Amino acid sequence: MATSQRVAIVTGGSRGMGRAFAVRLAADGYAVVVNYAGNTTEANATVDLVTGAGGKAIAVRGDVADENAVAALFDTAEREFGGVDVVVHAAGIMPTSPLADLDLAMLDEVLRVNLRGTFVVNQQAVRRVRSGGAIINISSSIAKFSRPGYSAYAATKGGVEAITLILARELRGRDVTVNVVAPGPVATELFFQGKSEELVARISAEPPMERLGTPTDIAEIISFLAGPARWINGQVLYANGGAI
Repeated sequence: MATSQRVAIVTGGSRGMGRAFAVRLAADGYAVVVNYAGNTTEANATVDLVTGAGGKAIAVRGDVADENAVAALFDTAEREFGGVDVVVHAAGIMPTSPLADLDLAMLDEVLRVNLRGTFVVNQQAVRRVRSGGAIINISSSIAKFSRPGYSAYAATKGGVEAITLILARELRGRDVTVNVVAPGPVATELFFQGKSEELVARISAEPPMERLGTPTDIAEIISFLAGPARWINGQVLYANGGAI
């Protein structure tokens, strides 16, 4: 159906930062398509948060590394809301292990989800996002922190940044911005998983602001890049409270 309302797809939108992005974009007036990998309950909870506040949202399950599933995701957005203006690619996994001990099957999986997933989602975004739109990929400040145990994850996020910066230049002549947001430690379930209270406290103290980021902190940046920030393009924005 045709509509003048702007439409956003948020991958990894069922929990954590992705949920915050979906809720914030809905508050900005976007109809939101919440992509998720498997947790239907959590994805529906994100939709309920949006619709409960008067917004429009649907949840669409799909593997971001599967080109057919991602094409179907964009098809659904176009069918339900009339098009796609903003794509926020937040889906990803974060295994931690010293390089010497990392199971290579896990390496293959993180490369598939984080790197191939970014490539696949961005391919569809290039083909579908309307003029005046934005593509926003989520990286991580971990590549700058060089924290032990994150070699596989950091390698994929370095790749995400490379893909994004090249894509911005490949879209010369189109009114579509392409940027990366690279958060530092953010208080999400994914961050806390497997960390001791002592480690959490130490990481929290690293930024000059002496706290972890929140999903809302990062959502403010997403809102800016999705809408008014038309002269920011082909950039990596580090959002870590000044820790680096």
